Amino acid sequence: MKGLQRLSGSDAGFLYLETATQPLESFTLLELDTASMPGGYSYDRLRDELAARIRAVPEFREKLSGRFLNLDHPLWVEDSDFNVNHHVHRIGLRSPGGKTELAEIFGLLAGLPLDHGRPLWEMWVIEGLGGSLNGERLAVVLKVHHAVNDGVTYADVHSRLCSNEPDPPPPERVEAATLPHPLRIAIANLGRFASRPLRLAVDVLPATITAVIDTIRRAAAGRAMAAPFTAPRTPLNARLTARRTTAFTQLDLDDVKQVKNHFGVKVNDVVMALVSGVLRQYLLDRNELPRSSLVALVPVEVHDIPGRTGRNQVSGMFARLQTQIADPAERLRAIAAENIIAKEHSSAIGATLLQDWAQIFGRATMGVAKRVYARLTEFRPMYNVVVSNIPGPPVNRYFLGAEVTAMYAVGPALHGAGLNITVWSVDGKLYVGLMSCSDLLPDLWGIADGFAVSLKELLDEIGGLSTASVAG
Repeated sequence: MKGLQRLSGSDAGFLYLETATQPLESFTLLELDTASMPGGYSYDRLRDELAARIRAVPEFREKLSGRFLNLDHPLWVEDSDFNVNHHVHRIGLRSPGGKTELAEIFGLLAGLPLDHGRPLWEMWVIEGLGGSLNGERLAVVLKVHHAVNDGVTYADVHSRLCSNEPDPPPPERVEAATLPHPLRIAIANLGRFASRPLRLAVDVLPATITAVIDTIRRAAAGRAMAAPFTAPRTPLNARLTARRTTAFTQLDLDDVKQVKNHFGVKVNDVVMALVSGVLRQYLLDRNELPRSSLVALVPVEVHDIPGRTGRNQVSGMFARLQTQIADPAERLRAIAAENIIAKEHSSAIGATLLQDWAQIFGRATMGVAKRVYARLTEFRPMYNVVVSNIPGPPVNRYFLGAEVTAMYAVGPALHGAGLNITVWSVDGKLYVGLMSCSDLLPDLWGIADGFAVSLKELLDEIGGLSTASVAG
């Protein structure tokens, strides 16, 4: 049985920085073929199978506890009133049930807030995919608050809901966290709260000063990543509303690897080049391409650092997308070189410095910070777009007994940079999910469909032939 399980500063930050127009939630969109389900598909059977799988996913049975004696970040505790029916919902897709209709309903669901009095997730079963009438094809949207997990832990949670066979044995129960005695909470929190000034003075401030001095030296030598608030203003960077829009596409990983191998770069460099090519063309078509390069915030997972607690183990780097370069090959080479510099600089800063600051900040400080940040981004974006490229979950063919035919991850749109592009590599595919604000970018399909065009440009540069073209 678990004891005290507290949110880290990074985990809690996703709660403190949330606003009505900036919900900080992550999503998975699954497309399913239900022919493999034992006994055939029914909504009740799918929901019951989920309830059985959740026995092994304590994160889905835990809620926040903010007891009045808690001076520190909230705790995770088991929801004694947990009921899967509070979290799983059913909805129909309007005809003809294609990708446009699916994205429309996905965007609508993404704009609905989670109930913070219950475990921070919900699942929507969407029937009628592809015009199927009897549940032969489904879509499932799984929404989880970012405080619960980052990209790596999210993939792990997702894998526990999947299996390599349609009818696996029921999993063993994994116990959730229990609520400690209030006195224990008070004593632990008082000590942690009182130690914040000392930790700030002894650890965090010196590390920050060192990082700033190193950054100045790197900038003077031309070896620094893009600085915050140096990104140009674009239509991506206007004020958000609570309305969301989504789109998605997929690419063959073999095509991406053709490009990677020819130019001697990494898969992530090719992904960044695809994003760059897509956004460059999108802005060119609207006569809104800035002279200077767009800047991407790239989350970096740091799970290999010992002694770190919390579910979000993430840092980040700022990367120039080189959108001012017209030639696709030259742009890719410039991005690869820029990424080397950005990674070196990010590593030199220290993977945990951002987490250390988050650990010290409380709700009130974070509240002030998000208001100041919102005002600053009205004048100059901190960055233009969020680009996450992370390994997807292990290849498990079945989700609650239904065969998985497509799997997209989608991250939140943020103030000051209203487009999130998340790339999952799963089973020879790159699944690309996009999230924005519908009042900012009402039609994301122009961007989503541009990925295939951008990849073809790079394949043409090397005389390659896309897998999709061969298949067709």
